[in-house]
Amino acid sequence: MQYPQKPNDEKPGKNPEPPPQFRIPRWVWPLAWVLIIAWLFFIRLPDMVNNVTDQSIDIPYSFFFQQVDAGNVTEVTIQDTQVTGVFKSAVTWPPAGSAERAQGIAPETADHFSTTLLPVQDPALVTALHDNNVSVTAQPVETNAILLFLLNFGPLLLLLGFFIWSARRTQGQMSGIFGFGRTQAREYNVEKPRVTFTDVAGQDSAKSELMEVVDFLKEPDKYIALGARIPRGVLLVGPPGTGKTLMARAVAGEASVAFFSIAASEFVEMFVGVGASRVRDLFKRAKDAAPSIVFIDELDAVGRQRGAGLGGGHDEREQTLNQMLAEMDGFDQNESVIVMAATNRPDVLDPALLRPGRFDRQVTVGLPDRAGRLDILKIHTRGKPLTADANLDEIAKATIGFSGADLANLANEAALTAARQSSRRISMRHFLEAFDRIVLGTESPPLSNQEERRVVAYHESGHALVALLTPGGDQVLKVTIIPRGQALGVTAQLPSDDRRNYARTYLMARIHMLLGGRAAEEVVIGDITTGASNDLQRATELARRMVAEFGMSEDMGPLNFGDHERQPFLGYSLAQGRQYSEETASRIDAEVRRIIENAHAHVLNLLRENRDKLEALAQALLTDEILDRRQILELIGMPLDEETEPAGTTPTALPDAAQS
Repeated sequence: MQYPQKPNDEKPGKNPEPPPQFRIPRWVWPLAWVLIIAWLFFIRLPDMVNNVTDQSIDIPYSFFFQQVDAGNVTEVTIQDTQVTGVFKSAVTWPPAGSAERAQGIAPETADHFSTTLLPVQDPALVTALHDNNVSVTAQPVETNAILLFLLNFGPLLLLLGFFIWSARRTQGQMSGIFGFGRTQAREYNVEKPRVTFTDVAGQDSAKSELMEVVDFLKEPDKYIALGARIPRGVLLVGPPGTGKTLMARAVAGEASVAFFSIAASEFVEMFVGVGASRVRDLFKRAKDAAPSIVFIDELDAVGRQRGAGLGGGHDEREQTLNQMLAEMDGFDQNESVIVMAATNRPDVLDPALLRPGRFDRQVTVGLPDRAGRLDILKIHTRGKPLTADANLDEIAKATIGFSGADLANLANEAALTAARQSSRRISMRHFLEAFDRIVLGTESPPLSNQEERRVVAYHESGHALVALLTPGGDQVLKVTIIPRGQALGVTAQLPSDDRRNYARTYLMARIHMLLGGRAAEEVVIGDITTGASNDLQRATELARRMVAEFGMSEDMGPLNFGDHERQPFLGYSLAQGRQYSEETASRIDAEVRRIIENAHAHVLNLLRENRDKLEALAQALLTDEILDRRQILELIGMPLDEETEPAGTTPTALPDAAQS
């Protein structure tokens, strides 16, 4: 998508665009090799064969000795083992009556000849040449200078050329092997299509905080006159896909300044010191182009806390971090260079990065709410033809927990689905199919094994029935026994709102729903299967967090044992250990077991008391394979809540669907 461009206003102090560099066309080198080979084989090599003329005949050594002994040779020229010469009288070879003539060799007559000497010295030949007054000329073997040079230095030149070619490919610049220390940052100047805050939706609070940075870059004198210091570093924190990189580019676009973008992992190379050198080069380029913005993506790749490994090694990553700390602290107070970085792991960053004077401001870029999701969908559906029934507000309501990247993918998948079905416009049905495809995976053929199909039907019916009969949980939207992705069946739920604070009642309802599938197997089938493995894992993890993190255990009390602080460094994990005793760990395990066992017993009793409803749901699933919310409530005799029913849409699955 093209964005409006501003005119190219050149500012004083800016470096002009470098002049275009001359590049040798690729066809020159093959042509040069062809010319050299042609010169060697068609010009030099004939000269090396003693300038043999067209009238010369090639004779054997024995015939040559006979002619010398008969006095029919006037002069010879010897070059290594090759001999050329001139007869007094022209001779014919092979002579009449010879064995060679009998073999069919055509005779030739000439007064010049050539032959090859014996591999050993023949004293009789020397005597015969002397006695018959033959003029003997000895010539040294001529050496082709170019061929000799290629033989001696060719391998070295090829090796050097390959090394330079490889270095140029890896570096992508003319400096080649000498450019490892140069930064790989991409510069986006004001001449390129820009992203502004109008292209960013769903992050109003983050945009309001960053407007101060934009205002400083536009009018720095206003702040400098009051002695104010703008934050030198802005750290964008948030889950993946929420638009941290897009937000940084929008700041550069609004301020119309140079924008240098690089991933933190690009600083580190296999050579020691390269990362620090690239940091120095990056900040030098940013200062030369000031006012400018330096954006470092995935900062935790090099900004992790130092001294985290086993031993005291000072590795390349720490050298890069030290150089980055020195560069950020070395900015002048009035220098218009702002460093922005993005990470989804701020807890692992080195404290020196987060102190005032470096990344002293953190901007949270979180998941959008319903209004934000609607604005994001409007941006990503620009230029896409939609039908009248494509209600973006209903899509925004059903996509709780989606990030900006998820919503962009949803809009793209809907367009792809419409194209596959040869539709001219994107309808609500296409959005719903794309939604199911993203969340649940590709739909697979129905189960062919009848017993397995029956087990899955009761399993998913147990999930749905327990969720509907347990107060405080999420509403059930859809149940299916058609395999999707890696799940044999799916029970989809929809949260009632954008919830960020969860009550103990809601978490227990979640555990009950997760255990409903296994309990239904026990009540109806009388046996248990492996289909509940993921349900048990999620239920156990949720119960453990309730006990160890949320302080929701009656036995352990309002305590947090720090189990959620999973250190990513081996050294810290070994050195830090657990923050509680073995007795406390045993009590935590016992409390988790108690919560799960009590919930399991409650779910078993609930399903036994409502066995008829469970049977009705399972039989309907075996017949129809897919049940929506209205059908489910009719089967179990519950009234439909019109306020929670999405108007005009077909219920679909959500990211937190219980998959078995």
